[in-house]
Order: sequence, then structure tokens, then C-alpha cells
Amino acid sequence: MVKIAYILLCHQDPEGVIRQTRQLAARGDYVAIHFDGRASAAQFDRIRTVLGDNESVVLAPRVKCGWGEWSLVEATLNAVSAAVAAFPDASHFYMISGDCMPIKSAEYMHDFLAQSEKDYVESFDYFKSDWIKTGLKEERLIYRHFINERKHKSLFYSAMNLQKRLGLKRAIPRDLTVMVGSQWWCLRRRTIRSILDFCAERPDVMRFFRGTWIPDETFFQTLVRHLVPHAEIDARTLTFLMFSDYGMPVTFHNDQYDLLVGQDYLFARKISRDALDLKNRLGDLYSSGQKTFDITDEGRRLYAYVTQQGRHGRRFGPRFWERDATIGRDRELLVLVCKKWDVAKRLLGAIKRQTNIPGVEYLFDEMEAGLPHLGGIEDSLQKRARHRRALMRLLYDYYDTERLVICVDPGNIAPIRDFYADRCTTRMLDIECEYDTDYLIDHAKRTGLAGETTPLDALQRLTVTIREELLHERDQMVDAHFPNYHHISDHHGDRDNATTLSRFLGVSDDMAMEIAATPDLFKG
Repeated sequence: MVKIAYILLCHQDPEGVIRQTRQLAARGDYVAIHFDGRASAAQFDRIRTVLGDNESVVLAPRVKCGWGEWSLVEATLNAVSAAVAAFPDASHFYMISGDCMPIKSAEYMHDFLAQSEKDYVESFDYFKSDWIKTGLKEERLIYRHFINERKHKSLFYSAMNLQKRLGLKRAIPRDLTVMVGSQWWCLRRRTIRSILDFCAERPDVMRFFRGTWIPDETFFQTLVRHLVPHAEIDARTLTFLMFSDYGMPVTFHNDQYDLLVGQDYLFARKISRDALDLKNRLGDLYSSGQKTFDITDEGRRLYAYVTQQGRHGRRFGPRFWERDATIGRDRELLVLVCKKWDVAKRLLGAIKRQTNIPGVEYLFDEMEAGLPHLGGIEDSLQKRARHRRALMRLLYDYYDTERLVICVDPGNIAPIRDFYADRCTTRMLDIECEYDTDYLIDHAKRTGLAGETTPLDALQRLTVTIREELLHERDQMVDAHFPNYHHISDHHGDRDNATTLSRFLGVSDDMAMEIAATPDLFKG
């Protein structure tokens, strides 16, 4: 008899996790939850309070997760181990995220899995297949990666290039053929037990994957092929997901119920957090007992057809960034406003290190802001300014987050007004700094108001005007009376600034103090 233990990896929205878990467990299956260790203790306590006594639910030991890191595999192994121990009659283990929803009934899924003795996991030869379309390939494996590329891009590539120059390639374990594929798998109990036993017996393999970049696309895929006869593996995922030409996941909305249900898959990813009607309908479908479905499986063909029209100049609808885009009602935007860019960047770095909130530097003021590839909208400051909300929505999707920190120059108040007019929750942190004469002279040179040969007396007269201009910019921002306004200053002590940061970020006093005490925070 098929009994599924869902391995649910999630990092936000505790109420959504509770609702999703109750739906899945209501039909006799189980759920093992790993809630990201970077999320707040209060959110996890909410899940534990509501679901802790449910015998069909187990909570796995928490790990602080980062995209592309070993921590995602470690979190999965924690949840799998907890599920194996808690649910001895579970026959299958199905990996899902908080963005996944079933697109078939529980009965249909059970019948489907009972038809054959197979593991379902994408597993293609890492070097011979073209599964990886862009970016690093061989480098993911042969060099050691302990720095997150998304958080510290320059350090990541510096470390890798140093290994290249020093010839520090490492060998792949001799008996393994590395495979690659989607992380959304469904494996039988005996396969899971074999993987856990293998992990205990092969510390060399564990060390190898701990230093691999994006190991969630290779770890289980490789071990299943290594441990299970090929005839018992169906090299496909049972979770329907699509990616755009630019590598961005396609998000599904309320009007796509019929399309999803017609796909030859059991789950779909990723469902928009705002698509409440779609989630309710799919939840009802899961509990419906429906045994037959009309499978058209046209999702990818339809998506390819519609997007291809734009390639041929036959767009019958506006591009995403040409619509009246909104960031999203449930999203929170944290804006650091500071004229001294080095100070804001230093604070942003501290926030990213201490919290799970991703951030971007002066994306509307500085061309080299470290933006990811977003389909061309990031190519110029003019385009970013013209499509501000659309750009922000793409960033939220790229980082898979509901909270984002950005830096904005106080002289560029237009984006701030725009974001406060959106349905998202916007919070501002005004970072007040002292401007000494040396800084004002450097500012004049950076902005082209003065050059290296400008006489000193002229520079000194100019600094008076510049100082007044900077004060005017800040006064203009303060006088706008934006809600959710917070203020820190280099005149305040660390304790006072930490109190403000705690309110602004919604973090503990201790974490805020760690951020406020960043060495040389206001230096610049």
C-alpha cells in the first residue's frame, strides 16, 4: 500500500506551511517539515505550536540554508532522516517546497505510484548532457566552493580563480558518475535507506559534495544512479515546472488551473503566493477522490508558442515590464537611504550576513550594482528607472524571497515615492552621516563638478554649496513624511542604532546589535 511522506522544504509564510501540511496529511499521508534556520524563531514556534501534536507531521532539525549551498542538501537529509524514523509505513518520499501544490487527487497519486516499482528523479550525465544551459559546469565540481555566489559574487569568483591559478583541481570520487537534474524527486523507501546508509559509510563522498556548488542538483541524482538498478529509475521529475529563456522559474496564477491539471505530473511548482483561488481549487482537487484526468500535457508547448511570438515581432500582449506591474501585496521592501554609498553598502553587507534577507546595492544609481541577469531589464539605468516595479518583482522571484533590501541615494527620491505607492510594505532607514570637507571635495570630483587641477580656494567655496545641497536632499526626504520611517546616525551610539535596526528589520535585539556594531560602519 502506498503511503507518501512529503519532504517539505520551506523558509517563510508559516500560515501557508500549516495550510499546505494539513491538506497533504488529511488524506492519510505524512509530512516532514524543514523550516529554514534563517527564519525567525517566532515563525517556527507558530508551526510547532499548531502542528507539533499532529502524528502525521514531524519537524526536522533546522539548518540555515543558502541557495546553491550544501546546506540545502543537509536540510533535505535532516527531513528525510526524521521522516524515516517517524513514519515506518511510508513507502515513498516526495520532495516538495512551500511553492508546490498537488495537481492531482491523493487517490490518483497513490494509484500512479503503485503501478510500478520505480524511483522518479531526473538524473542525466553531468558532462555529456546539456541539462545545464548556462553558467559554470565543470567548475562546480572540480573546485572547492565554500562562499555563496549570490551573496558574495566577487569573493566566490576570486576564490575559484585562485584555485585555477594554483592548479588546485580536485578529483571526483572514482566510483561515482556524477549526474544532474531537478531536485524535486520521489524515491522509494528502500532507496532512501540505501542513501542514508551510503552517507554514513562514505565520508569521502560527503566531503566532495559539501564543497560542490549547487549540490542539490547533483547529490541525490548521483547517489540514486549509483545505488539503484537503472531499470528501476524513471529519469523524470513528477513535479511540473518551467523556466523562461533567461533561467527564471515560471510562476503560475489563478487563471491556470485547467492548464496545470491537464499536465502529466502530480505536483506543480511554483504557485504564486497571491494565487489564493488557485491554491484553494487545487487543495479541493487533492481531497476530491477523483481517479481519472484528461491529460493534454500541452503546458510547455503552449508556453513556448506564446513566448516565441515576441521573438518574431508578433506580440499580442505587453511584456511583463510594460504592464502596470506591482511588487506584490505580501512583500516587504526595506530601503537604505544614504548619501555615503560605502556606508550603506557596508550596512547592507552586515544585514545579509546576519539575516536571511537578500539585498542589492544602489541599483537605480549605479550601473555596476551586481544585478543578476533578468532578461534585459537590468541593462541600463534608464530601463531600470522606467520599469522600477517590474524590476523589483523579478528580483523577489530571483531570490525566492518575500523581503528584500536595497540602497537608494537620497537625491533620487522618485523610486522611493513609487515604492510607497505600491501595494507592498515599504520601510525606510535614513542613514545620517557627517560630511567633512575631504568627503565633499571627493564628491565634487566624482560627480564632475571639479577636477584634479581645480584650485583649492575654488574647491572650498564649492564645498559650501555641496553641503547645502546634500542637506536639502535629506530635508526633502524627511519632509515627505513617508510611513515606516526609521533613522540611525553616526552621532548615535551602537545601542541606540541597534534599537532602530531591530524595529526596521524585525530582528532580535542581539542580532541588531551585531549589525550596529559592524567595524567602521560609518567610515567613508
